[in-house]
Amino acid sequence: MAKPAAKRATIVAKTRKQLGKAKAGKAARLKAPQQQAKADAKAMHGDIPPWTDAQVDEAFRRFAAREPHPKGELHHTNAFTLLVAVVLSAQATDAGVNKATPGLFAAADTPEKMAKLGEAHIRELVKTIGLYRTKAKNVAALATMLVERHHGKVPRTREELEALPGVGRKTANVVLNIAFGEPTMAVDTHIFRIGNRTGLAPGKTPREVEDELVARIPAKYMQHAHHWLILHGRYTCLARKPLCERCVIADLCKWPGKTVAA
Repeated sequence: MAKPAAKRATIVAKTRKQLGKAKAGKAARLKAPQQQAKADAKAMHGDIPPWTDAQVDEAFRRFAAREPHPKGELHHTNAFTLLVAVVLSAQATDAGVNKATPGLFAAADTPEKMAKLGEAHIRELVKTIGLYRTKAKNVAALATMLVERHHGKVPRTREELEALPGVGRKTANVVLNIAFGEPTMAVDTHIFRIGNRTGLAPGKTPREVEDELVARIPAKYMQHAHHWLILHGRYTCLARKPLCERCVIADLCKWPGKTVAA
C-alpha cells in the first residue's frame, strides 16, 4: 500500500501534467501577432461575414446586461466643460485630459469665463496635453463664438456645433449624446476597429462605420451604444492584444484572429 506522501506526490505530478496540457492547448489556439494583423487587414477589406440582425440585438443585449448605464470617462460639470474636454481629447487619452482639466475648469467653467481667460492662460493650463497650442487656440475661439453667437450656450444642433473651432463630427456626436441625450454614434479609433474587426459594421471610413452602426443597432440601445463600444474597445477588444477570453460577444465575433474558439 502506497504511503500518503507518495500518493500526494503522484496526484501533484498528474495535476501538473494536466495543467501543462491545458496550457499547451490554449497556446495552440492563440494567434501570433502577424496572424492577427493579417486578420485585421482582411477585415478592413470587408471580407468578414456580416452579422445578422439577431446577432446585433444579442450583442447589445449583453452589453446592456453587463453595464446598464455606461458613462463617458471625460470629467465635466456641464455641456460647455464637456465640449471643451472632448476638443482637448483629440489624439490624447481621457486620463491625460482629466489630469489637465481640473485647473482649467476651476478657472473657467463657462464660455464667458473661458473667453476672458484667454488663449495664453488656457495654453499654460493644458500644456501637458498633446497638440496643446492648437487646442488652446480652438478652446479660446469657440468660447468667444459661443458668447457672441449663441448667448453663452452650447448649441444643440450638429451644424452649429461643427461650425465651432476644433469641433468635428465625432466631437459633435459626443456632445449631442452625453449633454443632450441624442442617440448619436461617435466613431473613434476603438469603435472603428470593432466595427471592422468583428464584422458588426464594416466600413473604410469612420463615417461609413457610423452610418452602418446607426442602421444596424436597435433603437432601444442607441442611447448608450457608443459608450458600450468605446469601453469595449478600450478595455477588451484592444488593438494589439485583444482579451478575447473575457469578451462577452466572442462567440458572435467573426474576426479570424480571435484568441478563443468560435
